[in-house]
Amino acid sequence: MLQHLTLLLDCPLVIVAIFISGIGGTFQYGFGISVVSSPSAYLKELMNQTCIERYNVYIQDWQVSLIWSFTVSIFSIGGLLGSLLAEPCLAVVGRRNCLLLNNFVAIMGAVLMLLSQTAMSFEMIMVGRFLSGINSGISLSAHSLYLTECTPKMLQGMVGVTIGTFIGMGKFSGQLLGLSELLGTEARWPWLLGFSGFPALFQLVTLPFLPESPKFLLLNRGDQPACEKALTRLWGNKDHSGEVEEMLEEKAAHQNIRSRSVMELIRERSVRWQLMTIVVTFVSLQFSGINAVYAYSFDVFRAAGIHEYQLRYATLGMGMCEMFFSLVCFMIIDSTGKKLLLFAGYIAMAVTLVLLTITIYLQHHISGISYCSMALIFIFLSTFSTGPGGVIAPLPGQIFTQAFKASAFTVGCTINWTGMFIVVMTFPILVEYLDSFCFLIFLLVCFTSGLYVYFNVPKMRNKTALEIAADFQQMHSKSGRLKRKKTDEQPRDVFKTYETKF
Repeated sequence: MLQHLTLLLDCPLVIVAIFISGIGGTFQYGFGISVVSSPSAYLKELMNQTCIERYNVYIQDWQVSLIWSFTVSIFSIGGLLGSLLAEPCLAVVGRRNCLLLNNFVAIMGAVLMLLSQTAMSFEMIMVGRFLSGINSGISLSAHSLYLTECTPKMLQGMVGVTIGTFIGMGKFSGQLLGLSELLGTEARWPWLLGFSGFPALFQLVTLPFLPESPKFLLLNRGDQPACEKALTRLWGNKDHSGEVEEMLEEKAAHQNIRSRSVMELIRERSVRWQLMTIVVTFVSLQFSGINAVYAYSFDVFRAAGIHEYQLRYATLGMGMCEMFFSLVCFMIIDSTGKKLLLFAGYIAMAVTLVLLTITIYLQHHISGISYCSMALIFIFLSTFSTGPGGVIAPLPGQIFTQAFKASAFTVGCTINWTGMFIVVMTFPILVEYLDSFCFLIFLLVCFTSGLYVYFNVPKMRNKTALEIAADFQQMHSKSGRLKRKKTDEQPRDVFKTYETKF
């Protein structure tokens, strides 16, 4: 770990790139998810006032709930559209320029939401949320791809975790600014919704000082001098011939191969296991139960005796927990490996959900057991952030070669946004019919995903996309399985075997 931290400190511009790309990247995604919770009562009141003043009609509670649900879920619809737009944008204008242009979308959405109360128009909030969703959908792919391509191979695991860290920071910032002591008041809530424009403006001003992705310059544009110049700026005045040679090997392996579309990715048999891995991991990102745990947390905290006015601070503690353990993942990922963190995280989450189901079911029968539920909620958040939450976001950029990366991010992000929309729309129904047993569905997803990772994903630590692709092919080809079987039959040291698997 110290070796990787020392290497990162030797690349100060990479640290700057982490912050600048993150604050206008996945930070916006996390902020968009959490920011609407605090001002929900004021937004519903605006909907009523708008209809009274404009149509002289007082809308009923169920109508307000319907409009509110659509206002919340339209963020996911925008995100889905943004993820589909990301692939052509990344391939044509580049990684950095895609992030730059994306900020204009965020600023337009923020301005609309900021002026919605003055204009007495809840429709402006809907359009603003939709534009924020588009911005978040593009930034999920663009931020992840830009950062992984600007980072030395040995640091890609560690730096990739920061993508999830900025999601946690965005969620925490939305919760923190939503407190009544800050922007969560009747007079200041438009500034809370419009706050997303400030990170976008910051990135718009600072990002032009950073270079374009070296890999994009060499593999997509064929500009080796520009690539070498970008590497020198990012990684310092050292000999980067080895890294350039690896990129050229990848270019030679895919000579005259343009960036592949999503349909070409789906049809390509040589990358089907990488694609399956993206599908499984991104499905689990939304269906792991993380949103269900957040939704149930208020009931658990109430049962533990926490007063209603203190619940927001308890939720703030959950956001801090998620952000802290993503930093823990940042510290340990290069010593443990992505595969181990994914496998251990999924299994730990499944076990935690079993225990949480039991304790929530018993909290009305056994006094004091709600405190166990509280502890399990924080354990679940820590295992999610240390494992899947920190590893999955940059995964498409690490296991796919250059021709498929943009399309792979599009597939992963499309699954993520679709899953979010499904969870938002169906989770209340699940709770109504299954109550606390709704967690059983999510633990099945976690357990299945953990088994998939263990048996079907090779170790990825300090490997190029070409090496990982070769490992996938060897793991799932008949000759590769026979070779592994023969190797397994030879006597080996137990601890060495364990390390090799992960």
